[in-house]
Amino acid sequence: MTTTITPAITIAIDGYSSSGKSSMAKALAKKIGYRYIDSGAMYRAVTLYAMQHSMISAGHEVDCDALIAALPLIKIDFKVCEDGQHTLLNGVDVESKIRQLDVSNNVSQVAVIPAIRHALVAMQQAFGTEKGIVMDGRDIGTTVFPDAELKIFVNASAETRAMRRHKELIEKGESSTYEDVLANVVTRDHIDETRQESPLRKAQDAILLDNSKMTIAEQDSWLIDRYNEAISKLK
Repeated sequence: MTTTITPAITIAIDGYSSSGKSSMAKALAKKIGYRYIDSGAMYRAVTLYAMQHSMISAGHEVDCDALIAALPLIKIDFKVCEDGQHTLLNGVDVESKIRQLDVSNNVSQVAVIPAIRHALVAMQQAFGTEKGIVMDGRDIGTTVFPDAELKIFVNASAETRAMRRHKELIEKGESSTYEDVLANVVTRDHIDETRQESPLRKAQDAILLDNSKMTIAEQDSWLIDRYNEAISKLK
């Protein structure tokens, strides 16, 4: 009796901030038994480190030299908890802190620094050496894993994304207004699209998903169908 072994692949999910790509990626990874890596959380962790060490001014200016010099001291990893995957910064669980709006307001300024991107891309590629991984971010399909077997690019209107993010913050008990969140989303979009190093863009071979009017169940079903199609091509 011949047993068919399902090949392990790399799945890259890119898209705009608050487009739901992280939730999609987590759900898919859990369903198919892959490891999930949130690349955005890694940039948020570096941003939090910079904020904790007074490397970012009140005007969102980053002391690039100091932060780059500190890179060897920044260790990022993930652990699985009862409520999902948490981000560790130098061994400390910072999952809650990195999701706060003050970090969101500074992360794009940190993410545009070439040396930061180079360091984190190297970490991300190390996570995916054995495949069987789902990673989401801004440049996964274009820079981190350009040879990924499945690439998805997620988008929704800025207003829809801001409403989702605002609701998420309120549910966590954090103070925010829809207007502030929308301004943050629009600003981050502009910075992500126009940065010189690995700007946000859809890879030529990525499948576009506009989930503005989709339920979570619908997008999860859509994504598992794309996974099955990618696997079928390899068998």
